[in-house]
Amino acid sequence: MSSPRAAGIQSLPRAGRWAIYIALAVLFAVACAFLSNWQFTRNAGRSEQLALIAANYDAKPVALDELIPSGAGLDPADEWRPVRLEGRYLADDQLLARNRAHGGTAAYEVLVPFQLDDGRVILVDRGWEPPGDQQPDPDAVPAAPSGKVTVIARLRPGEALPPSGRSAPKGQVPTINLALVADILQPAAGSALERSAYALMVSEDPAPAERPTALEPPSDDPGPYLSYAIQWILFAIMGFVFIGYVIHTERRHRREEAEAREAGIAFAPPTPRRRRDRDAVDEDALIDAAGR
Repeated sequence: MSSPRAAGIQSLPRAGRWAIYIALAVLFAVACAFLSNWQFTRNAGRSEQLALIAANYDAKPVALDELIPSGAGLDPADEWRPVRLEGRYLADDQLLARNRAHGGTAAYEVLVPFQLDDGRVILVDRGWEPPGDQQPDPDAVPAAPSGKVTVIARLRPGEALPPSGRSAPKGQVPTINLALVADILQPAAGSALERSAYALMVSEDPAPAERPTALEPPSDDPGPYLSYAIQWILFAIMGFVFIGYVIHTERRHRREEAEAREAGIAFAPPTPRRRRDRDAVDEDALIDAAGR
């Protein structure tokens, strides 16, 4: 049984129906074009990220002042650049960043402020530890080396606060938000903390006997964005193909009707075969068997 809307469209003149069909195809194509462009934009952004990583990840380490002079911030073009830090860890201010995806678990990243010889402080991410066997927190966290240390690390910008507003227990942070970290640290370390970047540890000299599990290198997967963008273009084309098929079918039926009318033959458009429900077929078979 056709709907009133479908019946209304069918009652329109042929040119009017076809105009509606084409308008729907155009609207669908516009929506597909918008979504395709969005995916192309995401693909371009991901390509820029990969190019930045390729250019900076294995660069020669330099002093922090060369990339972040005092009073300045991290240039986005210097993300992932290695730096050489000389100073000492402020181990008493160690924090854990919770709910980090490592090793298939909600792991913890170990954050320790590092005070450079010139008094500046930068947060160093030393790696990650899994949850404990009997509790969510790690069973043990390897201590940072004491005394004078040279650290090679890669710079990353700080993270935003969680949109959910979730907090964390004492000694932990929900994200690596540097303003939040500065508020948690002891006042002297917090006021000197670099707010534009933190550092992912690569190596320490002298190297400790134990250290947290090293962080994985960034993924080089370009993502599915390009394939999604192409799929939306194909969907737009398919919309026009479908409308073309509908119009072609309607023209064929009208031509057959006209030919039948000229030949004096009653014409009825073909109706699709009604598919019988499998349960109904089984019930009919039981009734026939019972009637024998």
